[in-house]
Amino acid sequence: MSRLSEMIKELCPDGVEFVPLWSVTIWDKKFNAVERYKQPVVDSYQYLLANDLFLMEVDCGDVFLLSTGEKTGWTTEAVAGEYLKEGEVVSIPWGKSRAVTDCIKYYKGKFVTADNRIATSSNTEMLSNKYLYYWMMSQGQVIDSFYRGSGIKHPDMAKVLDMQIPIPPLPIQNEIVKLLDNFTELTAELTAELTAELTAELLLRKKQYNFYRDSLLKFPSNTKRYKTGDIFNIQNGYTPSKKQSSYWEHGTIPWYRMEDIRANGRILYDAIQHVHYSGVKGNLYPEKSILMATTATIGEYALLMTSSLSNQQMTNFSIKKEFKELLDVKFAFYYFHVFAEWCKKNANQSGGMPIITTAKLKTFSFPIPPLEAQQKIVSILDRFDTLTSDLTQGLPAEIAARRKQYEYYRDKLLTFRRKEESVRSGRSVLL
Repeated sequence: MSRLSEMIKELCPDGVEFVPLWSVTIWDKKFNAVERYKQPVVDSYQYLLANDLFLMEVDCGDVFLLSTGEKTGWTTEAVAGEYLKEGEVVSIPWGKSRAVTDCIKYYKGKFVTADNRIATSSNTEMLSNKYLYYWMMSQGQVIDSFYRGSGIKHPDMAKVLDMQIPIPPLPIQNEIVKLLDNFTELTAELTAELTAELTAELLLRKKQYNFYRDSLLKFPSNTKRYKTGDIFNIQNGYTPSKKQSSYWEHGTIPWYRMEDIRANGRILYDAIQHVHYSGVKGNLYPEKSILMATTATIGEYALLMTSSLSNQQMTNFSIKKEFKELLDVKFAFYYFHVFAEWCKKNANQSGGMPIITTAKLKTFSFPIPPLEAQQKIVSILDRFDTLTSDLTQGLPAEIAARRKQYEYYRDKLLTFRRKEESVRSGRSVLL
């Protein structure tokens, strides 16, 4: 039997009390939807907007910048001025654009806060602030469900304060905190080690891949070559009018931007945004065609696996009918690495934003070796891509697995048998 199990058996053999969160915490302001008796006391804080908060950032500062998101930083007492506070607090963001579990924070010491809702224990002899933090983390999905609104969402604080928190004896809370502190530190160390190892391996794999790719894509002078304008139908992208809502509502046609390549890589099956058929002018890009940025971020490219469109920053290349039997589209996709580098060097830089014209795009000399040679190159590079991709995907998957393990362990530690007749809603509970 573990020490914690022994303590639970000794100190609360019949279970623990569950009480409303409002009865054991003090928050930073009175909430309109919360009955007055639930907030007899508040502890006010001056808060800053996120941008203003990080304007305070100073190297080697000792005052914590308590942000509403994942980014944190430090400042000094002199810079903090009237915004300086000191204490042991747990915060949730007032406005959130990501999962709230990524934004719940605990801090003890001097700090300046952004627009957080800040909680402290009303009686630290009964409720540990660090235990409160771990419990709120375990309830992250529940708290997340209380956020409402379009765009930046805000929490329904009445629901947050009515949540039922288990209150085991303080020695048990402290033991749980100790265990979770140790496990948190261990998880962070293991994650850092794993990240360093896999990052180093990934860099090595990419160097190896780049070497083989560059070697395989060099062809002798007698290799047949054609102008890109002869091989490909070249079609520029466009943006249907944003003022015409019907062009965008209930859209089913993928409409690609640079964000899609950044988010989903170089093989694209769907887009982040979609266009309605009523917003289409001309022909859609055919499936198994190649998309490349020809304005601003020149040279980024992807293979499209469905019929689609793109914005005007992108240009589409689809193989003409007379070359379909001569050119493997996957080989063309791999050779676009060479083409993209050529485009970067030959772009027009004089107008501020770099651009390469359609007329210029048509002049690139594109090799077409025998189909068997193309397919062999594709087979080799596909295998390298798979190895690199497996490693790239393996890191976040492994980190996610470690996080799940941690969350499972945390939630088990914070799960208690409810003491009979312990759920009370009266005003006197633990005050």
